[in-house]
Amino acid sequence: MSEKPAVQVGIVMGSDSDWPKINGVAKALEEFGIGYEAHVMSAHRTPHIVGEWATTAASRGLKVVIAAAGGAAHLAGVVAAHTTLPVIGLPVPTAELGGLDSLLSTVQMPGDVPVASMAVGMGGPRNAGLFAVQILSLSDPDLAAKFAEFKTKLVDKITAKDAKFQESLGK
Repeated sequence: MSEKPAVQVGIVMGSDSDWPKINGVAKALEEFGIGYEAHVMSAHRTPHIVGEWATTAASRGLKVVIAAAGGAAHLAGVVAAHTTLPVIGLPVPTAELGGLDSLLSTVQMPGDVPVASMAVGMGGPRNAGLFAVQILSLSDPDLAAKFAEFKTKLVDKITAKDAKFQESLGK
């Protein structure tokens, strides 16, 4: 039986309905063997829970936080206000404005409260997970090597696709 990886990343989302939209975060972390915890909490409905969770995150062994929310997406900012850990904001698409509201709420942080913001839509969750991996790889040479190998495979994949495409053009 294999050992579970140490939990290093905290994922918080404003609603349980966000999970199907953002679970690419977890998939990216799992791809690199990174342990995570995931919770539902609201910056507006449960601010005391968010504050307590964020304040104790580092002491629980977390090294990076990914906060996903839609609409008035203040979760990442509230988490960032309560922790010294890097916070990655993940705006969740909404029916009303397609996620533009979420993006602007996540990215428009006041000075001195940094939040790294990802894209709305399909690439955002995966990139949030991969960005967390990159942050963790700064202090983990084995993880850094795995991430470098991942990047090399991306190059190989695109190079192979281009070769096939060039062949289809008869070149």
